[in-house]
Amino acid sequence: MRTVRVELGERSYDISIERGLLKEIGPMTAALGLKGRAAVVTNPTVNALYGDIVVKSLEAAGFKTVVITVPDGEEYKSLEEAGKVFDALIDGRFERSSPIVALGGGVIGDMAGFVAATYLRGVPFIQVPTTLLSQVDSSVGGKTGVNHPKGKNLIGAFYQPRAVFIDPEVLKTLDERELRAGLAEVIKYGVIWDNEFFEFLEQSTDKLLEPGEEIIKAIEKSCAIKAEVVGRDEREEGLRAILNFGHTFGHAIEALSGYGTFRHGEAVAIGMVMAAGLSAKLGGCTECGPRIIALLKKLGMPFIPPSIETDSFIEAMKLDKKVSGGHIRFVLASSMGKVFLKEVGEEALRDFLAAGAGR
Repeated sequence: MRTVRVELGERSYDISIERGLLKEIGPMTAALGLKGRAAVVTNPTVNALYGDIVVKSLEAAGFKTVVITVPDGEEYKSLEEAGKVFDALIDGRFERSSPIVALGGGVIGDMAGFVAATYLRGVPFIQVPTTLLSQVDSSVGGKTGVNHPKGKNLIGAFYQPRAVFIDPEVLKTLDERELRAGLAEVIKYGVIWDNEFFEFLEQSTDKLLEPGEEIIKAIEKSCAIKAEVVGRDEREEGLRAILNFGHTFGHAIEALSGYGTFRHGEAVAIGMVMAAGLSAKLGGCTECGPRIIALLKKLGMPFIPPSIETDSFIEAMKLDKKVSGGHIRFVLASSMGKVFLKEVGEEALRDFLAAGAGR
C-alpha cells in the first residue's frame, strides 16, 4: 500500500492508495476508532457500481450503515441538496460520533464534507474518491462546501477528513471525458511545484489514460505535493493559494457557462492556459503556455477559452474567494514548477481578455 501523510498536528491523517481498497473500507474505518452508525453519501451512478461493496465492508466491521444519495452533477452541489442530507441524518438519529463516508467524486466529497463540518458542529468523515480529479485534488486538504448561483464554492468550511482511501481500480469504470478532466489537476501540480513531474507527464501521455502504473504514480505524486502545501498552509493564508493556478479563470468559466457545461477539470485546463498567457504578458514564463497547450492537446483536452463577454468575465472573477479588497489576485507562472501571486488591475485584465486571453 502507498501512503501519503498530511501533517496537521493532532488532525494529521493518511492518504492510502491501493488497488482493491474499497473492500477494506470497513476495517480501516474501524481502525481509526470509529464505530456505530455510518452514513454513506454517494450518487446513484457510483452507488450502483460500488455502494454494495462499501456497505458490506462497513457492516462486516460492525457499522450500522445508511446510504444517502445525491443526484449526479455539479448543479446539485447546493444548499438545497445539502439540506436533504441533513434531513436524512436527523431522521436517522446520527450522533456526533457517527462517521460520514463520502463515496464519489468532487461534488459528493465537497458536499459530504460540508455536512460533516456543520452537522452537530462536526462529525468525523472519510473521503473515498471515485474520480481521478477527486483522488488527486478535492479529497485532500479539507476544503468543503457547496456552490451559490453566483459563484462556485462560496459557502463552505475548512474541515479535514479522518482519512482518504483511494482505490485506483475505480478508474476503470470512469467515463473517459471525466478521466481526461481529472488530468488537468494532475498537470497543475507539475506547473506550480515540480518541473520533473511535468516532464514525466509529457513523457507518459500514452499511458495516463490507462489503469496502469503511470496513473498510480501520478496520483501518489499529486497527493504528496498537495499534502506538502496543505501541511504548510492549511487555511490558504499564503502558500496554499498556489493550488488555485488556473482556477480564477476556470471558476468564472464554470459559473458563466452554467454548471455542467464544462467539467471542472476542463474549465481548469482552459483556465491554466489563460493563466499561462497572462503570466507571459506580465513578464513571467513564456514557455509554460506552449508546453501546457501541447500536453493538453496530446491528452485530448480543451484549451481554447470560450467566448464570454469581458465585463461578465471580470464581474464573475470578482466573486472569487481569492479576491481581497476588490483586487483580483492570480496565480502566475515564473517558470515551469514555480509560481507567484499577483494582483492584476482591471484595465490590464480587460486588455488581456479583449486580446483573446491566450486563444
